Order: sequence, then C-alpha cells, then structure tokens
Amino acid sequence: MSAKAGKGPVTRCIPPGDDRERLVCLDCGFVNYQNPKVVVGSVVTSGEKILLCRRAIEPRRGYWTIPAGYLEEHEDAQSGTKREAMEEATAEIAIDALLAVYSIARISQIQLIYRATLAGNGDFAAGVESLEVAFFAWDEIPWSDLAFPSVHWALNHHHDVRAQRLFAPFINPPEQTGDLL
Repeated sequence: MSAKAGKGPVTRCIPPGDDRERLVCLDCGFVNYQNPKVVVGSVVTSGEKILLCRRAIEPRRGYWTIPAGYLEEHEDAQSGTKREAMEEATAEIAIDALLAVYSIARISQIQLIYRATLAGNGDFAAGVESLEVAFFAWDEIPWSDLAFPSVHWALNHHHDVRAQRLFAPFINPPEQTGDLL
C-alpha cells in the first residue's frame, strides 16, 4: 500500500467501475493501483562506435547492455536517460531523438530508448553498476553476450536509421514481446 492508503484491512477485489482485481482498503476505499515500470536508456555513439556496458548487477550480471535503468519519480524521461548514462558509464550524453518505445508486458515494463552521442569532454568509465564499458564497432558487438532482447532490438533499430535525421520511433519487432531473456 502507498503512504496515502488507509490503515485498515486490505483486500483484493474489483473496485466499482473497474475490470480487474486491485488492492483496496476496506475502511477508506483507497485503491492501490500497480502500474508498469518505465525504463529509460540510450544507444550512445561516438563516431561510428556504440557504447556498451557490462552489467555488474543482476539480472544478467556480466552481460553487455546499453546504458539504461528505471525512471525515478518526478524525473522526466530525457533527464533520466542522461542520469543512467552517467551512473553506468560516467558519460555525459547529448540526446538526438527518441529511437524506440518497447513494451515488455511479461515484466510490466515500458522502455523509452533514445539515440544519443557522447558529449562533454568525451570521458567515460565504468560506473557502479558496470564491470566495464567500451565502444564497439558494429562488427565487434558481442551479440551472443547481450543482456536482453530489447538491447538487440535497439542496436538493430539504431543501425537502421543511423544516417537519418528524422524517423518514426520503433516498437517491438513483429512477433516479439520481449518475453525471453
């Protein structure tokens, strides 16, 4: 229950006007809605190379990913994306465009992935959530060691529009729901 909820007994039921079970306070009627988590991240480039981070945390510790993580409360998506790049790769980035919006229903995630370039003084290093970070040419990407399907999607989608200034954001590839690790 959230801090706004009553202190009375809680039950799982379908509130009036709703179509699914929720946690409801029997004393005050407060409904505790549980909603998907929002993940923000970026495909960061420097020249023709792409920044990847080797995860230092579970899930998928030791596998490579793009800098990404959960959006914090009261944080806008682009600020969260920049924060994640700083946390995972100590990298300052400049966001160019929204690359993709992926929906991973199995784990209740919506992923907003941006296209970005390395900015500032160009420095980068492993942050606390990364074992190492490196820039990879397209043919050097460790494809079999990527952490999640959406990392594959984002890299391929980025590759598809790398030379385009304007494009529509991508969604999950056809027949892909992101249900597999």
